[in-house]
Amino acid sequence: MLAPEQETRPAVRPFLAITKQFAAGTATPRDFLDACLVEFANREKDVGAFVTFDIEGARAAADASTARWKAGKPASPIDGMPMGIKDIIETADMPTEMGSPLFAGWRSEKDAACVSALRQAGAVILGKTVTTEFAATQPRGTRNPHNLEHTPGGSSSGSAAAVGCGMASAALGTQVIASTIRPASYCGCYGYKPSVNALNREGCHDYQSQSCTGVIAATLEDTWQVAFEIVTRVGGDAGTPGLIGPATCPAPTRPKRLAFLETAGWAIAEPAAKALMQETLQRLKQNGVAVSTRHDDAAIDAVETAIADAHPLSNRINGFETRWFLRGAYQRDPEKLSSFMRERLVESEALTLADYRATLAERARIRALYGNLAGGFDGCLALAAGGPAPRGIASSGNAPSAVPSSLLGVPALSLPLFEIDGMPLGLQIIGFFNEDARAFALAGWLRDHLGRAGH
Repeated sequence: MLAPEQETRPAVRPFLAITKQFAAGTATPRDFLDACLVEFANREKDVGAFVTFDIEGARAAADASTARWKAGKPASPIDGMPMGIKDIIETADMPTEMGSPLFAGWRSEKDAACVSALRQAGAVILGKTVTTEFAATQPRGTRNPHNLEHTPGGSSSGSAAAVGCGMASAALGTQVIASTIRPASYCGCYGYKPSVNALNREGCHDYQSQSCTGVIAATLEDTWQVAFEIVTRVGGDAGTPGLIGPATCPAPTRPKRLAFLETAGWAIAEPAAKALMQETLQRLKQNGVAVSTRHDDAAIDAVETAIADAHPLSNRINGFETRWFLRGAYQRDPEKLSSFMRERLVESEALTLADYRATLAERARIRALYGNLAGGFDGCLALAAGGPAPRGIASSGNAPSAVPSSLLGVPALSLPLFEIDGMPLGLQIIGFFNEDARAFALAGWLRDHLGRAGH
């Protein structure tokens, strides 16, 4: 195993930037994949990002992509992009084990809608990335590529770890609580949780009413492009318009007014993380961007009060929505469920339909309250996590900073702009429902004008 303290910083592997070389014939998708596979050979045994992989299949797909680029007919801008698929999402050619021994070797024999779209777009699927048990809390052994003694976060642990050290340019994650934003923050990647229903979730087993298929990638541009190629081919969830926006990443747009949300995570955030956030807000003000907080704006304070219990409220909603699945899993073999899942089942069985309806009504009230901010602000800022990835891999870290966007059903992005003691930390952008493109435009400006800051 590599030394816990990495002397060389793991490097992400941007994809879109190199496709001009594909078009010119000075590089190929196979060359690009081979570079990813070198990193895979060097790091996978220690990081443990993948639960299943298909190297020969990936090479064949990269060769096919190379032929398309040489013919001047790439299937899409991401043709040849090496990707991982979170192992909660179905793939026809590989098992979908959901982080649980109950599903060891299980195959649906079909691709999820998002996977089908990626294959049509020419993406090169390296394998299935590790997820926590049923995309929930119990880790499955993946380590943070920046320091092997630290968690990569969860539940999209393998996706973030694979992208964070350049084994893949992008990977699919999911989020119902904090499962895309938090691991992206911990592993130094861009993370995107879309508006709820924006990307088709058919064939994904993280499918509660707050769940979203997310994207973790090396750059903001790569992130948008993956999402766009999915929605172009399979749309959003049935009966919804899906992600709306341009064919390439929205141009950076200077915000006029931003809201800072402390969230429940502020109370437990590390002092260094708070200091970086405060410095960022001050820099924005110095650059002529108005920034308001709960301390000077009553509407923001009302939202802060409303989202203070976002985590327990979300847990109650998710508990009721997943109890039939957990009940069936328990009946199959309770010994193959973690103690956490057995406890969650007991809690969820105690919920009544009246309880569930009350939580949905409260969520609707909070979403309407948050929607009132859209007229006065371009977006909201928050920490993506309370600090960098904590030491130890028995936990996926704390979630409160990233939960509000899930409860609200709105887009969120983690930008890898902060660093504390050599470990990454994300700046979180929280947008407004179905205004994902606007959130990307804001994120691009912040990336370009804030740069990386550290303590």
